[in-house]
Amino acid sequence: MSEVAVNKEVPEGWVSVPLEDCAEILDSRRIPLNSKERSVRIEGKSQDQLYPYYGATGQVGFIDDFIFEGEHLLIGEDGAPFFDKSKNVAYIANAKFWVNNHAHILNALKGVTTNKYLLHYLNNFNYKDFVGGTTRLKLNQRDLKKIPVPLAPPEQQKRIVAKIEELFSHIDAGIEALKKAKQLLKQYRQSVLKVAVTGELTKEWREARIKDDAHGSANVAGGRKPGATKLEPASQLLERILKERRQKWEEQQLEQFKVKGKIPKDDKWKEKYKEAIEFESSIDIPKEWIGVTSDQVFYYVTSGSRGWAKYYSEEGSIFLRMGNLEHYDVRIDLKDIQRVSPPEGAEGSRTKVKPGDSLISITADVGMVGIVPDDFEEAYINQHVSLARPVIRLMGLYLAWLLSGDFAKEQFKALQRGATKVGLGLDDIRAIQFGLPSLEEQEEIVRLIEEKLSSIEHLDTELDQQLVKAEKNKQSILASAFSGRIN
Repeated sequence: MSEVAVNKEVPEGWVSVPLEDCAEILDSRRIPLNSKERSVRIEGKSQDQLYPYYGATGQVGFIDDFIFEGEHLLIGEDGAPFFDKSKNVAYIANAKFWVNNHAHILNALKGVTTNKYLLHYLNNFNYKDFVGGTTRLKLNQRDLKKIPVPLAPPEQQKRIVAKIEELFSHIDAGIEALKKAKQLLKQYRQSVLKVAVTGELTKEWREARIKDDAHGSANVAGGRKPGATKLEPASQLLERILKERRQKWEEQQLEQFKVKGKIPKDDKWKEKYKEAIEFESSIDIPKEWIGVTSDQVFYYVTSGSRGWAKYYSEEGSIFLRMGNLEHYDVRIDLKDIQRVSPPEGAEGSRTKVKPGDSLISITADVGMVGIVPDDFEEAYINQHVSLARPVIRLMGLYLAWLLSGDFAKEQFKALQRGATKVGLGLDDIRAIQFGLPSLEEQEEIVRLIEEKLSSIEHLDTELDQQLVKAEKNKQSILASAFSGRIN
């Protein structure tokens, strides 16, 4: 690291000094986390008998001993977000604590400055010329000591800190309000999905269509297009689904025979067909709907392949993983994708996705859902993801949205059998019970969900922009304060 001169451009009456001249650097008292002399011993201790220990600038855990007491500053030595201002330095109030070897510890020299003054200055400082390293940034003690600090006269330092904290308190109140608004949007998103699958979202639409059908009209305002036929009763739709379910299953089996290079000698293989699990729930659904199980509407449910790491490649098909799925959103996230050159044969064919498939996370963070859109490039799923293929392709979006909401998540949670089972099995995917409306109402439900969620996303983006603006305002305040424009 090259020598960096102390900043001479300070307001009149101020002085610029290196950090070592205005703060005590207490790194010699740090103890590595894996030290035999200071091991974490918390067994049999209550929370109020323990002291926090810190690494970088965040709390790491607790220990039954302490080294430091009182007000101090912590600044990350390595891996800290040096270029993310306002997050570089942590202020520790009057407390007992312990520090590992990944954080520098400072204490302002009395009569020279205060920890609060240094806190605000160092959280606005540009560390670019003081950190080294390529894969992991590091601020060593030698360069830490040379950081230039502009010192105002003592009374002005007090006024600067008081003004910063006054202005920050107003900004923080706004930030808290913005965060609460974001949480409310999240709750509203969840409520939209809930009312969608219980029939509340389309109640008015359904009543208008039933009225139109009863009068044989083509009232567009009621949701019925000119020339449209009457709604197909949900009971009829289910009959059609169950008939097609067997047909689709047979087509799937014949396809697998073909991939394996086999030709069935007779029709005995058809005897392996399993009738769908029947609906047995007492959930409250509109009288025009019919209760079904996911097993009735999906003809093919499987999980992804294990041991495909050897097929990873820079090019090839997409290998969909849990990281490509989200909660309460059925769009597949392709910001981070892995590609594979899949093996030939049945295993590749079995786990290849098709448009309309619902993809569901089945291990660890279960219940994240995505739907494979039209014109999606060739893709396969890994072992942490299940795919469920609908009997009727047009039902894909409705089913995906249904599975993504709390209505299904609560059932998924109930199906997880305690601590011994941290994931979902394929039978669990088939066991979800819900109400099935007509195809037209499904389309209307999807339309309304996506319309409302689009508005929510727009508002959420605006809130994010306001949060970024608030943080920039903080940096602007700090820049003004340490250039002498706040007295």
